[in-house]
Amino acid sequence: MNTLTPLQAARVTTTMTGRRVLGAYLQEIRAECLRYLRSPSFMLPSMLFPAVFYLMFAVVLGARQSADAPRYLLAAYATFGVMGPGLFGFGVSLAMERENGLLTLKRALPMPPAAYLIGKMVMAVLTALVIVLLLQTLAIQVAGVSLTLLQMLHLAVICTFGALPFCALGLLLGTLVKGNGAPAVVNLLYLPMAFLSGLWFPLSMMPGFLQQLAPVWPSYHLNMLAQAAVGFDTGSAWPHVLWLGVFTVVVCAVAARRLRRHG
Repeated sequence: MNTLTPLQAARVTTTMTGRRVLGAYLQEIRAECLRYLRSPSFMLPSMLFPAVFYLMFAVVLGARQSADAPRYLLAAYATFGVMGPGLFGFGVSLAMERENGLLTLKRALPMPPAAYLIGKMVMAVLTALVIVLLLQTLAIQVAGVSLTLLQMLHLAVICTFGALPFCALGLLLGTLVKGNGAPAVVNLLYLPMAFLSGLWFPLSMMPGFLQQLAPVWPSYHLNMLAQAAVGFDTGSAWPHVLWLGVFTVVVCAVAARRLRRHG
């Protein structure tokens, strides 16, 4: 039975060669990805939820909307889709693993301290990429959206790395809530944040005070970048990139502090 304390594990890690440290990270990433691939209760809703919404509003109801609606909804539901892996993959799973003692076991093992979190982050980013590719396929093949290869690559890159702020937010939520209550808490944030960011309806259709509150949410800024990627004019991208970067760093720092102090 491994009885190393976290301090002893850290000392072991510092004596590992660079190749072994890299191998430990790769093994943790592989294990985390396999764990979620073998969990259809996570993977299927993550991929099918935004796809079904897109088909419903962009294809089934698309005839009643403008010609630009399917393209607009592609960016909006891509943003909506990539929020889920970070919030649920980090928030819910971390809360449950803290409660059942798995995180304590991980911290006692002679492995790089960040490998556990890096594994979850890579899993969320890869899942986000699959979601964006699925939505792009539906948009082009079913909804008749016309996109250049550059626009497709731009949207894929923006939304894939756009999952990182939600990984940070999920990490923070995972340190704040208990395992049993985590799904409800995450949903209470996930769905209203999507609505208030203009992902389901354009902000112009909402009351003025809600439009003013929209820039508070990271999903709003990611949506602006996604809309620009598919050809809509949303102004300069740098304020949105800067806001998301600062949000990710600050929230990660707060979550890391809580994780070190409270486990």
